[in-house]
Amino acid sequence: MSAYNEQQLVQAVKAKLPNGAELVGKDASGAHEAVYAADITGDRVPEIAGVYRLNGELYVMVLMHHQGGWEVVANVKGQGYGVTLMTAAPVLGHNVNQLIIGWQIGAIWSKQSIYAWTPEGLKDAAPADMTYSHIDIVDLPSSIGTDGQAEIALWIHDTGEAYRVEVVRWNHGAFEAAPDAYPYYFPAVVGYYERLTQEHPDYSFYWYYLADAQYRAGMPEAGLKSVRKALSFAEPYPERHTLLELERRIQEMLAGRGEAQLGSRLYLASVKTTSGTRWGYINHSGEMVIHPVYDDAQDFQDNGLAIVSAHGSYGVIDRSAHYVVQPQYQSISPFSEHRATVMDGQGFKMINEQGVILTSRAYPYIAELREGRAVFYVTDHSSGDGDNSRYGYLDADGHEVIPARYADANDFVDGKAVVKLKDDNYALIDLHGRKLATYHFAYVGPLGEGLLAFQKESTGKYGYIDEQGEIVIPPTYTSAFPFHDGRAIVNTAEDYKSKYGVINRQGTWVIHPEYNDIRDLTEERFALGRAIDPEQPFIGSIYAIADWDGKQLSDFTYRDISDYKHGLASVYDAKQTYLIDRTGKPAPGFPRVNGSGTLTLEPGGLIKALVDLRLSYLDRSGRIVWAQNTVIPLQRPYQVTEEKYKPNPDYLVYYPQVTGMRDQGTQQAVNTKLKDMSGVKPIPADKKLDYSYSGDFDVIFFKQKLLEMELNGYHYPFGAAHGMPTKVYAVINLENGSMYSLKDLFKPGSDYLAELSRIVGKQIKEDPQYSYVFPGSYTGIAADQPFYVTENALHLVFAPYEIGPYAAGFPTFTIPFVQIKDILNTEGEFWKAFHS
Repeated sequence: MSAYNEQQLVQAVKAKLPNGAELVGKDASGAHEAVYAADITGDRVPEIAGVYRLNGELYVMVLMHHQGGWEVVANVKGQGYGVTLMTAAPVLGHNVNQLIIGWQIGAIWSKQSIYAWTPEGLKDAAPADMTYSHIDIVDLPSSIGTDGQAEIALWIHDTGEAYRVEVVRWNHGAFEAAPDAYPYYFPAVVGYYERLTQEHPDYSFYWYYLADAQYRAGMPEAGLKSVRKALSFAEPYPERHTLLELERRIQEMLAGRGEAQLGSRLYLASVKTTSGTRWGYINHSGEMVIHPVYDDAQDFQDNGLAIVSAHGSYGVIDRSAHYVVQPQYQSISPFSEHRATVMDGQGFKMINEQGVILTSRAYPYIAELREGRAVFYVTDHSSGDGDNSRYGYLDADGHEVIPARYADANDFVDGKAVVKLKDDNYALIDLHGRKLATYHFAYVGPLGEGLLAFQKESTGKYGYIDEQGEIVIPPTYTSAFPFHDGRAIVNTAEDYKSKYGVINRQGTWVIHPEYNDIRDLTEERFALGRAIDPEQPFIGSIYAIADWDGKQLSDFTYRDISDYKHGLASVYDAKQTYLIDRTGKPAPGFPRVNGSGTLTLEPGGLIKALVDLRLSYLDRSGRIVWAQNTVIPLQRPYQVTEEKYKPNPDYLVYYPQVTGMRDQGTQQAVNTKLKDMSGVKPIPADKKLDYSYSGDFDVIFFKQKLLEMELNGYHYPFGAAHGMPTKVYAVINLENGSMYSLKDLFKPGSDYLAELSRIVGKQIKEDPQYSYVFPGSYTGIAADQPFYVTENALHLVFAPYEIGPYAAGFPTFTIPFVQIKDILNTEGEFWKAFHS
């Protein structure tokens, strides 16, 4: 209870009591007054709380130390007729205490209050139905250890000495079950009911609660025996269907235990092969349990499904690698509210988790489902001014619950969404499309805690209106973002430089506008960014952490910061990547990884490290559980090894080197050429570049003596809308070191360029997949046209913008060898390198 003794606390509270008030006792005997000292504001100085009775009502009062004395900063009415608990713990977040009071409302019942300190004073976050007979508040370990946030175990009386036990945790604004903490709490519950079943072996309800506790503690074998004992009674309590349901769940746990141990926690993993990078999934031990056969893949979601790509099409698999959705789509979005959007040649559609298409037609676009609604639009191609898109909303069954009648639409937030009716006319609608308010402004932004950013004129500044359209904060900002937890990020700069700050709901500065960037990291933390070069702010920022009131918690150290999750955020400082806690300092007990990237705590306890464009998994000690291979075996004695070149934080290249060639001089010449083709060149180590560059490679074909590698690059000028990708192909004879050109594939004197140009031109004209090609942009195949071969075909590659839009990527045309057999030089060295 801090440095104060109980008598000092009592005296401080009594000195501030209203006339006629008296302190309340906090236990059955009443020997101890209900006073408690703890830091509940996060300023590291304890506050004092006391509960008193006045005119038959209970109140809690909070005192804050101010200028050498105590000042009353909160006075809130309580509940019930006594106090059974008074403590403080970080229940609503990490490492910041809340005041916790149990109000006695019955002989064996208490109502819990969890008072959080806010700018408006004490606010009770506990739901109205959070009652209990006994309570434990403790930071329970989970698979990743303790995290600085306490869980709550509620013992809720049933009958006799039996209690229903619930372990809950605050998450995303509500209390929810914390099953990851069950194995660490329920063994004690098991012990409690083992004693009761020994004392009262003929009471079925004790056997039921013992079985439930054993199930939650991860003891299904013992739980099955206990639930069957409960079922053996002629008239068991609770009813048989409740016992049978528990038995079913225990049997499922037993049946799935082997699978759960090996496959319930699966982690995405990549492997470099002779056919490019392939994706699969490992288990907690780093064993590959779903083989790396996918061209692309995403993490398993909470619903046990993962999106994967095979042969250029996307599908969905379960943890057994069975296709729930066959690979047939051009793209699949992550599932949201048990729905996903897919795209095929017809357009966007909505599917459920079984892969059933719910929409009756395809749409030009469907967004993710939010609050049971997904934005879609349709396009009227008959408009004289070009395409005319109108927006509406689908429900979770794929029905057009709100027709496409808006010029623009936002996602729903708390049952409301902002839509654009027409120019200078917006509306706030409910989930059924009913207008709640209309706004006659040039722009109205999405909803944020009852406030909306707006512009009076399209070239004017931004302010905020309330839901009724009344101006709350006048338009004085050059950009304004939605409110979150009583804060909004705004910009006041009049030129290309930024002056970001943070305001509260009254428009008062919480953080003055002097930063190149500010990011809301969630969990009441901001990243404040100072320009690395104030004259070239687009180069980027270096960041410090600040709290919700603008207090700077760290130095300007970090090159980038991820959002906080469970009290931790990933950062890198151009040298290392590591986790920080809410103080802005490195979190103890977690590893550091050399390089730039992100660390993520995964369910099951592993730490995913995506650092310097390479994926690995670590345990808490920093031991590497799994990492992508750096050697690609070919055919003995040949192999390709991966080398890394990172002379500067903004310049990173992975380049290939060949080993096993007979002549070392030839091998060295090949490897020197590969380094040059990959973009390895002198780069100053200590100079901040005005661009970033990354390079990587894949082996895309290997047969007999022929090795082909695709060397990828991405050059991004800071501040640009996007960077420019490049692809270079190395076609190598491993026996003699020759690097082949396109002409080497064809007979000497043949007009191969004209024939290839004719075939590609015909494909552009006749194949719908090339409808994106700019009219008149294709003029034929160049002598140095990028290319690669596979066993039965030639592939010709164009760069972005060369004949199509940037979004088309690298247009590639496949020409089967059988189609050009008359001009192929099948007696030449190139051909025989893979057809000997």
